[in-house]
Amino acid sequence: MKNTFLIISLFVATLFNVVAQDTLAKNVLPEVIPVEITNSIFHNISAKSKEAGAKISWSIDYDVIEQLKNEGYSIVLKYNTKIGDKRHKAGFDKSDWTVIDNIAITETSYTLKELNGGDKYVYKIGVQKGDEMILSEKKKFKTKREWGIFKLLVLIGALGMFIYGMKVMSEGLQKAAGSRLRKMLASITSNRFKGVMTGFGITALVQSSSVTTVMTVSFVNAGLLTLVQSAGVMMGANIGTTITAWLINIFGFKVSMAAYAYIIIAIGAPFMFFGRSKAKAWAGAIIGFALLFMGLGALKSAVPGMGVDSPLVQFFAQYAHPGYMATLMFVGLGTIATVIIQSSSAAMALTMTMVAAGIIPFEVAAAMILGENIGTTITAELASMIGNVHAKRSARIHSLFNIVGVTWAVLLFPFLMSGIHWILESMHSGPDAYVFDANTGLATFHTLFNLLNVLLLIGFVPVLVRLAERTVKSKGGEDEEYKLEYIGTGMMNTPAMSILEAKKEIIKFGGLTSKMNGFVSNLIFEKEHKVISKTITRVAKYEEITDNVESEIADYLAKVSKGEMSTETSVRIRGMLSIIGDLERIGDIYYQMSKEIERKVDNKIWFTPEQREALTEMFDIVEKSLDNMNNNLTLDYSAVSITKAKELENQLNSKRDAIKKQHFKDIEKGKYSITSAGVYSNLFHSLEKIGDHVINVTEGLVGEV
Repeated sequence: MKNTFLIISLFVATLFNVVAQDTLAKNVLPEVIPVEITNSIFHNISAKSKEAGAKISWSIDYDVIEQLKNEGYSIVLKYNTKIGDKRHKAGFDKSDWTVIDNIAITETSYTLKELNGGDKYVYKIGVQKGDEMILSEKKKFKTKREWGIFKLLVLIGALGMFIYGMKVMSEGLQKAAGSRLRKMLASITSNRFKGVMTGFGITALVQSSSVTTVMTVSFVNAGLLTLVQSAGVMMGANIGTTITAWLINIFGFKVSMAAYAYIIIAIGAPFMFFGRSKAKAWAGAIIGFALLFMGLGALKSAVPGMGVDSPLVQFFAQYAHPGYMATLMFVGLGTIATVIIQSSSAAMALTMTMVAAGIIPFEVAAAMILGENIGTTITAELASMIGNVHAKRSARIHSLFNIVGVTWAVLLFPFLMSGIHWILESMHSGPDAYVFDANTGLATFHTLFNLLNVLLLIGFVPVLVRLAERTVKSKGGEDEEYKLEYIGTGMMNTPAMSILEAKKEIIKFGGLTSKMNGFVSNLIFEKEHKVISKTITRVAKYEEITDNVESEIADYLAKVSKGEMSTETSVRIRGMLSIIGDLERIGDIYYQMSKEIERKVDNKIWFTPEQREALTEMFDIVEKSLDNMNNNLTLDYSAVSITKAKELENQLNSKRDAIKKQHFKDIEKGKYSITSAGVYSNLFHSLEKIGDHVINVTEGLVGEV
């Protein structure tokens, strides 16, 4: 029995020993095999360029990091300019490289600062222990230029592209759109309320108030919108831009029109090769639209940095506490930021970023948004710089609207803040709900402010228009009237009353053509190139005006003629149509004469004193003919006499014949060159043609058409 028990005990002990050894073997950690330290331990080495600096990034496997820590390694970074690299192709002297050592082995990035802006650099990342240094393969990066002369020139160039794009678009629209676009815009902006909805719809669609305001200024410059209509569109744009704030809040991004500029050019470019002038005009309008937003995009990238770390923002952040002075200071910061960035939406994104980072509280961020509403007006002001007086006034209405709105909002700022807090508390419940949803609060505040501002000021649009007209005075030249003054969008109750209004416009039309005679006659004696260029530009502007006025009056008379009217009224309308056609043709001839004189100046062709005197005599006779014509336009048509007009026409023809006869004699004697003779002949024949159209106007007045 004892032996049996002994045998069993030995068996159990042996079994237990085997199991224990097996278990112990399973729980013993495997032996750690050290990794060979080479430059292959680094992964994802990259450099992100910054202004006068770069951020170098890399990664190392976790198990290797532990080994490097245990063995006492640290990260080392070496960099040099690319020029320095080329100087030492055979090998590098340590003194030629900047070495940054003792970087913690757990770090995965390092930011280099105070480098040369716009320079190319090479760098290596590695590990170091004592004198041992293991470096990666050579990499390279190029720093961005810091703010200076170069970026200032880029900024000026971007601004130039922006303004040029606006000019090309405006001119293209004026030539291509004509009365159709004018009628369409008039219908969708026939009153200020429709204008508000139009502005809101466009801005909400393209996600940029800059698009709407610049387009509106362009339409006003081209004569497609009145100041009252543009005021409504501007107000609607302010409401529409609040949609962007909600998109930033919800999605965190904004569609950039500049990104589609090349697509827009691709659409417009083929029209350049069409034979029809209207197709080419549309090409100019479309390409100008793209250039405008390419310039706007370049402006945003060329301006000084306005990030969270910028010195200007940090300065204002010192005063980030509730109070009246803080409100005014952050209104100023919002204005400055938007003027610099050229985008109220981008400025709002910056504001939301600072709120989210805890740099500024909700109240001062709301004050910044008020300032951004003022700053965004700079876009329309810039667009109007090369426009006529009406474009400048349209931009001024936008500025006045926002400045007045911000003024009352600052005065009532505590009450507005209380209202926003109440709204957010109602939405989310709890007295501190707005603290946790500050960006929603900012979007709500922006929307509420613009809605209230439109509701308060929409009834004062005529007042804003008068203020704009008083603060932006007409200087003549390109600021001359472009639109009808007496004819509105509708007609009078009777055809007789309607043609009375048309008569007033024709009187004004005749005055415009008379001014062109003075402009062109002055070019004959003018020697200053700057004055010549300015005068020719002015003549071109008047020619565009005559085209628009003729088209508008003709459309109006066509509408009048559709109604029932007497035989006398029918004759009057037929005569008016003939008159405006002749007046428009006079404008065309004066424009052609100005271009002829421009070619004469460019080619250094000179007139003899006799040539200038002969042309002056013809200009004087034409001036008398135009004065007689304008006097007849003011009379009752039944009282107009054609006798004096025919006498002046005969004088002009006789003078033309005498000049022509002497002209051939002078050519035979070689008194002036063939090129001078050609220009001279074109000018006096053009003056004779103007005389023909002038007599035609008087014939239209007496019914001889």
